[in-house]
Amino acid sequence: MVYNYAQKFLQGGKYFHSKRPGAVCLHLMLYHSSGQSHEEVLPLDWYEKAYPKIMKLTHLLKNVDLIDGRLVNIKDDSIIANDFIQSKMQTFKSLVRVFIGSPFVQQRLRQDFEGLGADKECNHPIATFSKPEERQPVNVNSLTKVGDFLSVSAQRRKVVRFTVCAQVTPSRIWTGALKEILSELKLEMDSLNYEYYSGSGKNMAPQIISSCLKFLTDADISYAEDSTSWMRLAPSKRGDSTNSSTWGDVLEMFNDLIGCLKSEKWLTYHVAKLEVMKEGLSQIKDVLIDKSVGYKEARHQENLVHKKLSKTLGHSSRCLFTLLLYYLYGHVRDIEIDLSGGVYSSNGGNKFCLSMGRILTSEEEKIVWSGVKQLDRALGLYKFVWETAKMKGDLELQGHLWCVGAKNRILSYKGNSFFLHGISL
Repeated sequence: MVYNYAQKFLQGGKYFHSKRPGAVCLHLMLYHSSGQSHEEVLPLDWYEKAYPKIMKLTHLLKNVDLIDGRLVNIKDDSIIANDFIQSKMQTFKSLVRVFIGSPFVQQRLRQDFEGLGADKECNHPIATFSKPEERQPVNVNSLTKVGDFLSVSAQRRKVVRFTVCAQVTPSRIWTGALKEILSELKLEMDSLNYEYYSGSGKNMAPQIISSCLKFLTDADISYAEDSTSWMRLAPSKRGDSTNSSTWGDVLEMFNDLIGCLKSEKWLTYHVAKLEVMKEGLSQIKDVLIDKSVGYKEARHQENLVHKKLSKTLGHSSRCLFTLLLYYLYGHVRDIEIDLSGGVYSSNGGNKFCLSMGRILTSEEEKIVWSGVKQLDRALGLYKFVWETAKMKGDLELQGHLWCVGAKNRILSYKGNSFFLHGISL
């Protein structure tokens, strides 16, 4: 049986590590959503047949969480590299998306919300994800996607780009993001069994990654704000160029690394990230990195990196978006959302609510809070762009988590409400 196969896989397969209920308003106006779609009409027996499949997949995947595109075994926090489990996770989430839109689930939601006090004046409208476009998944990998979702005008996008570039392109953030990408790649390569590799990447790639990290560590010059120039004097002999390099050397190493790993299936995401960061590297390839110079000269090199990146990275740049993620959260992986939701306005006022959702495989506390934290990062990113664009009105954040058989409850995290919904026939 599928379940037995999966249990064997989860136990012995190849892994690698790497409240307050507010008043409820049912009459919501959708301010914006991520797409357009026609409402599906399915017979009741479709849901009756689908539910047992969802239950089986829930048992199969009960120890699996999907975190920003990675399948993770919650027992030991290892990453699962397996086509079978990956396919079953996609099937599970697709079925649940349709199930959430079923008439009986929607009716139960409304009854639950009424029990929380829907007849009172509400400041926190609760989304039901009743429309297909609200239940679409989205991989958030650029400011353009965020701007489109929030209906940010072209003029305001210029404000966002200017503000974000000034904040996320200093040399220390740029270097830190590159090191995070390479360190994450190195961790996964070190943990992967050689049987996963199909080419020469297992031999050459680790050497290139090590060289890149050493280069970036040497380039990451940290000075105290109150340091004076005489604390680091330039040497008297300037003929020795052994300590002098350019960012073009890093670009060359990235090209070689991509060439080694482009055929490795389980490292596709990392290769894509390396490609993304080449945009920035190509803009600063002629900037010197010289450890033999004094404080003022070194600061000048860092300022050149900041100036060139902030000038050339556009609003749609995925390189800029990666820097923003590192700036906000210290992570570089794109954010994946199971249910795109929308921005809702209550009574046409100046208060808006951004709602997004996650689909969980179990009610285990570790998975629930993992889902909460992932939603919090996504919601926080959208609010950052909303406020940076100086959009009219206050934006409140609301997360929704769906799990088969879960008991409905409201969780509070960083001042925001997260609703856990149970799914059942």
